[in-house]
Parts: sequence; structure tokens; C-alpha cells
Amino acid sequence: MKKVIAFGASTSSKSINKQLATFAASLIENAETEVLDLNDFLAPLYSEDEEAKGFSENVKSFKSKLDSADAFIISVAEHNGNFTSAFLNLYDWTSRLDRNIFGDKPVLLMSTSPGGRAASSAFGIAKAGFPHMGAQIVAEYSLGTFYDNFSDGKISNEEESNKLLVEVKKLQSKL
Repeated sequence: MKKVIAFGASTSSKSINKQLATFAASLIENAETEVLDLNDFLAPLYSEDEEAKGFSENVKSFKSKLDSADAFIISVAEHNGNFTSAFLNLYDWTSRLDRNIFGDKPVLLMSTSPGGRAASSAFGIAKAGFPHMGAQIVAEYSLGTFYDNFSDGKISNEEESNKLLVEVKKLQSKL
């Protein structure tokens, strides 16, 4: 059976991006899904000096999880117009293990935020950069004003829910 790994690129215990990724994963049919919590993969702040000491088990474990997947659902959070520091750090560490982080596998790239821009800056950075790291972005979805459109673990706005379902089906077709 095919496997889809999903995660929100944030370590917040209330991560709205993890909530969105979890919901999207629940829409996948005929595949195993696993939602990762980035708190399980914390690593020291990346530097050449730290790398010389070796790779942490958390970084190796994260890369192993990515390697086990056939596809990804990734919802990027935004801090000050960029990735969260925790995700960027893990991304940097993982790229030092293998520059082809995502293994040339299909990705549903998503983002959300409390405001109307839906983390569009971080989304744009991911859209431009992830393909250089082996992501085949086959579907895209952004949800603005999260708290107005998401409740009880799902998108409450029918139009937005239908848009996400179209994108999930695009990813599903690549499995």
C-alpha cells in the first residue's frame, strides 16, 4: 500500500498548518497516511561546526520517515515572511544528509494563516525551493483566514473544502 507523509512545518502545539495537513491527509483514499509532529525531530541549530560533530538521531529519523513515503502533504507556516525557524533548521540539516530531501516524489504544497494572505510568502519560498530538493509539486492549496474557515478538524467553508478536495485528488492520482 502506498504511503503519504503529512506535516505542518511548525512546532507550535496549536499549529494551524498541522491541523490543515491532518485534514488533507484524512481525505486520501486507498493509501496509508502518517502525520508527523516536527517536535519529534528537533535538532541543534545547524552550523558546519555542529555538522562536524555528526547528525542527530532526530535528523536521521526525519529523513528515514521521508524516505518511507510515496508522497507528501506539506503545509508551510510563516514567521516574518519565511519558514518557521524550527522547520528551516530541520530542512537545512536534512539537506546535508541528502540534497534530494523529497526523493523526486509528488507533493501537495499547502499553507494557511489567520490572515487573508495564507502564508503566501513562505508558500512562494517553498514553491520555488522545494523542487530543487526533489519535490514534485503536483498540487497546491492555500487557506486564508484559517479561523473563519476551519473548525472541528475540518474546513467549514464548503467552497474551500471543495477546492482542497480537487488538489488532494491531484496528489492521489500520482500514487
